[in-house]
Amino acid sequence: MLNLTLKTSLTLTLAALLSAPALAWVPKLEEVTAKNVIDGAYGRRDPVSTFQALDLTVKEGKFAAGTVTAFAGGEKCVADWLAAPTEFAAGSRPQTITVIGQADQLYFQAQAARDGFGNLTAADALAADLASKRMPDGQLRVDIAVKGLATEKARQAYNVRLKGSDGKMIAPVRATFVNDFKQDAGTWQGTLVYYFEPLKAGVGASDKVELLLRTEADSNCAYSVLLDLGSFS
Repeated sequence: MLNLTLKTSLTLTLAALLSAPALAWVPKLEEVTAKNVIDGAYGRRDPVSTFQALDLTVKEGKFAAGTVTAFAGGEKCVADWLAAPTEFAAGSRPQTITVIGQADQLYFQAQAARDGFGNLTAADALAADLASKRMPDGQLRVDIAVKGLATEKARQAYNVRLKGSDGKMIAPVRATFVNDFKQDAGTWQGTLVYYFEPLKAGVGASDKVELLLRTEADSNCAYSVLLDLGSFS
């Protein structure tokens, strides 16, 4: 009897593992992913992870949730950031980095449909009307919340790249801003938005890839932050 119970438990566990969607960034939504995301938004299943969020605020001398290394300028660049994270005389500091694909945008579309007392199906989600309101196929969005800009205009001076597997720099195909910029305590803060096409540069949908950034500061410092495309759909 014990042996039968153990076998049943193992079978159920294996079935649960096999039915759980494997995580990897989805460059182009298809029916299975769309249904899983929608069902999560409607509470029919656990929500699918649709983004990676890195918290680069400093707590007790360490980054809260993310790894930052010096890409250029030497380790002193990172050491100075950790030592004085709210000292902006030498330039602003990234606060959080969020990486998303089409699945995250679909999640919010599904929430809106539910809030409007509607039922969104996977077929509806993949139809042209809603698809046109999401980012194009193959694009990856990176949001960088920054704090400590001397002026609002200085946000344009940020320089961001992905680093391909061959070491090639991948420039964003589009850059914009969230309408959340505001002045606080004499400096500006808000969110920068970059769109990339990693697949065209040979980056796989479940790869780890470096995000390289230079702030607006007139400095040799450039930073590398590791993104994990295999941590979300």
